[in-house]
Amino acid sequence: MLLYENPSYTRLPTAEELPYSDDSPVESELQDKIVHLLLEILNLIWESRNDWFFGIDMGLYYQPNTPAIVPDGFLSLGVQRVKAPYLRLSYVIWEENGVIPMLAVEVVSKTPGGEYKRKKKEYARIGVKYYVIYAPRRRRKPRFTIYKLEKGKYRPLEGNPVWLPEVGLGIGTGLGSYQGLVREWLYWYDEEGSRYATQAETTAQERAMRQTAELRVEQLAARLIALGIDPDDLGQN
Repeated sequence: MLLYENPSYTRLPTAEELPYSDDSPVESELQDKIVHLLLEILNLIWESRNDWFFGIDMGLYYQPNTPAIVPDGFLSLGVQRVKAPYLRLSYVIWEENGVIPMLAVEVVSKTPGGEYKRKKKEYARIGVKYYVIYAPRRRRKPRFTIYKLEKGKYRPLEGNPVWLPEVGLGIGTGLGSYQGLVREWLYWYDEEGSRYATQAETTAQERAMRQTAELRVEQLAARLIALGIDPDDLGQN
């Protein structure tokens, strides 16, 4: 039985009736960029799909009389990507046909805030399949940690990146550039372990391909002219 499926609840509150902000500021600009990069890449690779939602700093309600937990980022599958007409104020599980997020991401920007203990227990209690903790400031301990829920408890998974078969993506860290900042980021990966490109990288690749094609045309035209052939005359009757 899901947490909210309790006979004592005569009426479940709606998203409009629940607080949709805990008034907690984002700890750092980096923390914000890390999860937005994950969303940006999802928007590219799943552009044609409408059966997923990635929330950022959004209240996640799993029980009517319990305050929301607010992950830095979370991914749900099998729900509407865009919930018309007013979009989501919060992610309320009983308004999402009982769909529990498949993955939750917490970024430790400076000092741990319950990510390794309190939130870990809470995500396990909710039933979140995968839980990612990224602590970019760590030096002696692993910065990237991922757990999988098995029999109600989280088991750490080895590797970086780690393939998530239920999601159809891998997740892990990698060196790259985002919004002018070169550093380690969280990225999505394919099953072979190759990371998906960002919007800027995709644009740069497309630009490079166009420039290469244009250069080849110019080189071909130069060869034809050297042979005494006017390229503009080709194809004309």
